[in-house]
This record gives sequence, C-alpha cells and structure tokens, in this order.
Amino acid sequence: MSEQVEREEEINVEEESSSEEDEAQPVAVLKEYGVDQKYIKLLDRNGYHTVESVAFATLRALGSLKGISDDKAAQIIEIAKKQVPMGFVTASELNEMRDKIIRISTGSTAIDQLLDGGIESGSITELFGEFSTGKTQLCHQLCVTSQLDYKHGGALGKVIYLDTEGTFRPERVLAIAERYFLDGESVLNNISYARAFNTDHQSALLLDVSRMMSEERYATIIVDSATALYRTDYVGRGELAERQTHLARFLRSLLQLADQHGVAVVLTNQVVATVSGMPGVSDKKPIGGNIMAHASTTRLKFRKGRAGTRVIKVYDSPNLPEEEASFVIKMDGIKDAEE
Repeated sequence: MSEQVEREEEINVEEESSSEEDEAQPVAVLKEYGVDQKYIKLLDRNGYHTVESVAFATLRALGSLKGISDDKAAQIIEIAKKQVPMGFVTASELNEMRDKIIRISTGSTAIDQLLDGGIESGSITELFGEFSTGKTQLCHQLCVTSQLDYKHGGALGKVIYLDTEGTFRPERVLAIAERYFLDGESVLNNISYARAFNTDHQSALLLDVSRMMSEERYATIIVDSATALYRTDYVGRGELAERQTHLARFLRSLLQLADQHGVAVVLTNQVVATVSGMPGVSDKKPIGGNIMAHASTTRLKFRKGRAGTRVIKVYDSPNLPEEEASFVIKMDGIKDAEE
C-alpha cells in the first residue's frame, strides 16, 4: 500500500457507507413485522440494538429480561430470524462472501502480505507477546489505517478503543496520521476511547459499544489488553473456573459484535512463562487458555528481533501459513524492517 495519501484530507466517515458489507439492521425495524414498541424499547435498553443481536440471542437470555415472557421471547426471536440469513449456503457462495471481506493495512507491506492483505474484518485477531514487542504500537497504527479509504488499505470507519492498562497515547495517533497526510484532529475525533478499571466494567462497556455501532459506522474494535484485568481480579486456582467463564462471555460478546457489524476485533494478550521438562528451559504462552485460543480466529505472536526489529509470526489461523515477518517501530508508526 502506498504510504502517502495524495492530499491532506479531513476524514468524515459518517458521510460514507460501506458498499462492501451489509449494515446491521436497527432493532426498531422489528416494529414493521409486528413487534410492539414497548418490547423494542425493552430490547434496546438491555443491549439488543440490532435485529441480528435478537436473532442470535438464546431463548433463555431473552426470556430472562423483565417484562418479556418465554412465549413472547420465542415469538420475537422467530420474527428476527426471518430477517437475518441464518441457514445453509453453498461453499461457493461462502467463498464469494469472503472475497468481500475488508482487510485493514498494518502499515507494513511485509505484515500485510503475511496476513493476506491485513487485519481481517468480521473476526477476532489476537496479538500476544512480551512487553515492548509492538502490540500496542500496532493498535495505534490501526486507529489510523482503519479510517483510510479502501484503495489505501483502510475500512473507512471509526474505531473503538478499550484500554485496560492506560497505554493509549493520542500523540502517537497524531504522528501516524501525519504520515498519511490526514487531518490529525479529525482522526482523533473518529476514535471512541474508554478506560476499563475492572473486568465487570470491561464487559459493561460492550453494551455501550453495541449501541454506538448501531448508530454509526465503525470499522475496528481494539481491546488492549483483553486479559490484564483478569490476572488481578481473579487470583489463584480457586477462582480459575469463574475467571474463565467471565472471560468466555466477554469474548463471545466481542465475536457477536464482529458477526453482526462486520468489524475487525483486535485483542492484545499477555504471556506467562511455562517451565518445560528440561532444566533451565521455559516457554512463553498466551494466557487465557483454551477459552482465548478458541475465540480468536487469528493468533499472532510478537517477539523482539535483531538490531531493534520486531518479529510477528502467525501462531494459529484457519487460512494462513505459520510464517513470520519483521518490522520496525518509527515515530510515524510501523514500517518494514528494510525501510
């Protein structure tokens, strides 16, 4: 991707719409199909802001809402399902759908090639590695490239940034925006930022995210880091099961947002040392166990390379080979190592 946009421009994603992906339908549409307004308000108030979110809900979840009986919940879900494609398609049709998936540039040609074009929309991409390996820097990069137009490797949408470690820096975003000749203030205005202070707060913020995404065009959700607060809120093996259950619900909510709105979800994850059977030999593995492994579509491992470089490796993916690429971190963002 060319690193220079031909002219400095003010990004206004509200005036643009994605022609490549179907937009989620607001829950108010259900009124046209016989759902009473009082139920629509109740659904919206409880985080069901789109028809898709209702169609994907379980009877148990909807029936537990105060004011909706099990029979009424079943009726509403059935109405919603008729408006959302949820049946079988041929593999050929699925292949055509995947051809329309947006991939967001990372700022590095080598990484983009490694990822078959960039960070994939409609799925979860996990970035894990030790500190200072470039995970948060890539998150800052995506805050800008997500807003670029399609021909420059962007998704022409706004960005949601959930920060659990207090590492987001607007000045980094401004420096990267300058590289692409974009108006820095407009770029910052298109990033919705929130600091999460505990795991319950982290999950509660997703209700706001769901509402925001039903109202405006967002391209990317970034959670940096998805697991940091779980390491402090849940301590010891006695709380492991509760921690994993809470984490699984959080990740499922993110996956539902990716499915409903076609956004790219990017999570950073920490690592923990595991001692092998050989004396003095240890390995670094991402935390979160199988819960995190199964929720993430693509898992990328970060490590430090030689001479100030960083290395990113495809750790797990349904369609990408286990290869790696080198990159460097500059004042204006992530670039190829040889630049």
